[in-house]
Amino acid sequence: MQRRALVVGLGIAGMSAAIGLRQAGWRPVIVERATERRRGGYFVGLMPQGRQAAADLGIAGHLHTRNPPGGGKAYSLTRRGNREPGLGFLHQPGAPAAVVRGDIEAALWQGIRRDGTSEPVDVRFATKPVEIDDTGTDVRVLLENTGTGAWRRESFDLVVGADGLRSSVRRMVFGPHEDFMTTWDAMICAFQLQAQVPSFAAADSVISAREGRGAWVFGFADLPPTALLTYRTGDVEGQFAGSTIERLRTAFSDMDDPVVRHALDSLEQAPDFLFDSVHQVKMPRWSRERVVLVGDAAWCLNLYSGMGATFALRGGAELGRALRESPGDLGVALTAWESRLRPAITRHQRLARMKQQLFVPSSRPAEALRSVVLRLACAARERRLAKARAAGGSTP
Repeated sequence: MQRRALVVGLGIAGMSAAIGLRQAGWRPVIVERATERRRGGYFVGLMPQGRQAAADLGIAGHLHTRNPPGGGKAYSLTRRGNREPGLGFLHQPGAPAAVVRGDIEAALWQGIRRDGTSEPVDVRFATKPVEIDDTGTDVRVLLENTGTGAWRRESFDLVVGADGLRSSVRRMVFGPHEDFMTTWDAMICAFQLQAQVPSFAAADSVISAREGRGAWVFGFADLPPTALLTYRTGDVEGQFAGSTIERLRTAFSDMDDPVVRHALDSLEQAPDFLFDSVHQVKMPRWSRERVVLVGDAAWCLNLYSGMGATFALRGGAELGRALRESPGDLGVALTAWESRLRPAITRHQRLARMKQQLFVPSSRPAEALRSVVLRLACAARERRLAKARAAGGSTP
């Protein structure tokens, strides 16, 4: 009999896990508390491991990338508002693929609905788990349809929690959020701009970072840029009180430069945006018997790492691989899956602390050091580009 798995969450991690499960011969069912699939979203730089995972999941052909030629131009703004050459996210090693979150989810949606070799994955919107009972031989889950209020109990051979940073599956099976979420005393706000910052080209990336605050604009080849506003705060809970826009205007009140002005004005017109506190999730184990967590629910690298989408894809691809290799022993498969992923995820969680200084320096000395490091890196990149042009080769 074909084994059934419940996947909670229709994001990148959830759909990746569903495809991986189907590749391993399982029959996944996805439940999503929202009433419809999300679209659009903020900038994502998909790294080589993520692109390979997309290929392994069979969705690479559906993935629309938006890289400007050569990674596009990037500029940093000084404290006086002057622009100087900068390094954008797409200029780092590995040639990241520029997408928005919705591009990856659209490709995964094609994968779970139109595989061509098997039935589409059963997706149930407006549905969430209320109780999860692992009996040892199966997992009995009470599901609620949030639209009708109807409850239904079903049995599965595996439950996959892919429901994000504040995972309900993690809370019900592993314990309260406070046991696993580390606090970074910082906030982020990400959203789509309707137009580029005035006086910059459409695909330019622009960065303005000061002590405790940072404003980033990520340019695309065929889409208006997305913006990221991030700031440090000693009162995370207080940031959720009152108007989000007023909170941001207060946090950036003494950064009067074109990037900040444009971003804040655009935010008032944005149809939707992400505003949240910054955390990582750290757990001694990502699975317990027949329940496993993936993506942000398990490890949440956070936005500063730049690796969240990459490992959400890789987590699903590796889960399918482990289940194929150990089809008769779920425990062995989940142990092998975690052992492959954990070293890299632990490393990137640590690196995110250093990357945070690039996004939002912690002090005035850190801001000055960041500027020096980026100027040196930018100069080194220009030398490599000049050398490549002189040799008639491709630009790195």
